[in-house]
Amino acid sequence: MNAAKDLRDLIARGAPESPAIGAPGQAPLSFQGLRQLAQQTGATLNAAGIGRGDRVAIVLPNGPEAATAFLTVACYAVTAPLNPAYRAEDFAFYLSDLKARALIVLRGAETPALAFATEQKIPILELVPDPSSAGAFTLVPPLGMTGTPSRGGPGGADDVALVLHTSGTTARPKIVPLTHANLAASAIHIGRTLQLAPSDVCLNIMPLFHIHGLIAAVLSSIAAGGSVICTPGLSGFRFFTWLKDVRPTWYTAVPTMHQALLDLAPRFKAVIAAGRLRFIRSSSASLPPAAMTALEEAFGVPVIEAYGMTEAAHQMASSPLPPARRFAGSVGIAAGPEIAIMDADGALLPTGATGEVVIRGPNVTLGYENNPAANASSFQHGWFRTGDEGVLDADGYLRLTGRLKEIINRAGEKISPIEVDNVLMDHPSVRQAITFAMPSRTFGEDVAAAVVLHEGAQGDAEILRAFAASRLAAFKVPRKIVFLEEIPKGPTGKPQRIGLAERLGVKD
Repeated sequence: MNAAKDLRDLIARGAPESPAIGAPGQAPLSFQGLRQLAQQTGATLNAAGIGRGDRVAIVLPNGPEAATAFLTVACYAVTAPLNPAYRAEDFAFYLSDLKARALIVLRGAETPALAFATEQKIPILELVPDPSSAGAFTLVPPLGMTGTPSRGGPGGADDVALVLHTSGTTARPKIVPLTHANLAASAIHIGRTLQLAPSDVCLNIMPLFHIHGLIAAVLSSIAAGGSVICTPGLSGFRFFTWLKDVRPTWYTAVPTMHQALLDLAPRFKAVIAAGRLRFIRSSSASLPPAAMTALEEAFGVPVIEAYGMTEAAHQMASSPLPPARRFAGSVGIAAGPEIAIMDADGALLPTGATGEVVIRGPNVTLGYENNPAANASSFQHGWFRTGDEGVLDADGYLRLTGRLKEIINRAGEKISPIEVDNVLMDHPSVRQAITFAMPSRTFGEDVAAAVVLHEGAQGDAEILRAFAASRLAAFKVPRKIVFLEEIPKGPTGKPQRIGLAERLGVKD
């Protein structure tokens, strides 16, 4: 797959009559239809005075219109998809921080974003779905909204196409601008890694306000000339109906989603056996080895674990497809950008040494917006510091040991929470586990874990501690274990370690 310069170039790759965007129970939108929709959307935006460089916030429910709005608006302006579940105060922050030039919402939708946009005189463009095909729509600006954009026409390689905020778990969220070239490079990297072809069909259950769903599911499929079926999101039982009706060749999700599907898989063995999945992809959080094994046994296909982040337009590393070597506990080899390991002083470390994972390449953002302090600390010697700790082996396989901010410092002993997670997950009673730092008067920090048990299993903290002690050094064994019905997660399904001790009231 050759390099692409912008999103219009990617959209132009699919055969005109081939399906591009689909949805359960709807006729698909062809590539020709997608190209026409992009031209119409661009003309509407330009006629309303919106052009390249102008931020257009998108607040839409998961589904085909969220995908096509992202793809088409990004061709002519800057897309800023926002979580429709945000509260009024969230929208006030994000719309202000983005300096949104306009807001796109579904006609008739009720969202707190409307009140703030109206108060701040941010123009509201209504998206009206066209039921003739999945994702087709008409964009309706407010009456009298006309103008000439300062920079009209389609965006080019160096124009920003997408802006997203970092998660902001420990600080104010940072704005990450991603250019057409960044997005195109990442989509092509993913397609090359997964050997995507026009015959491939991705079933998207990821939220389309997050880099994972936007690039890994939607844009990589479009870049390969394949199709993506856009669902309303994860719904366990409906997933298996979609698996039967849509017959996807792959899907991508976060580990918590995979676990939810694993719990239901035994009831749908016939559906799985009759399907045509050729692989399953996991990203955005570490996949426990036990879950990878269980997924492969349940679905009968390889599980490809990838490593991504917003600042890299998603993918950085990935396990290769068989027959190449892959193994649980590793996120694979460099799959787009270069990857190295760096020490705290900025020196690159040799093979086998543990340090901070750093990357550089065409998919990596050029820098955070209006944040010189973050840029100074994150970009050094031409490399971007990911904030993740890891180690590269002699064959280039990367193993992550945790977020640097999540590493537990117990009286100077550094403990990887992922290592403890994986040991706890090996216990037959444990469905999910998340290890985190808790305050300790003796050690500064100590190890704690929250555990979700399999249905019918009995919770006994001392039994789990003894199990962990049989596999871990004594200082790594969780001092406290709490049992939960569900692991606390962020809006994209990632477990949230930082602040969990305070949230659960756990302390020494």
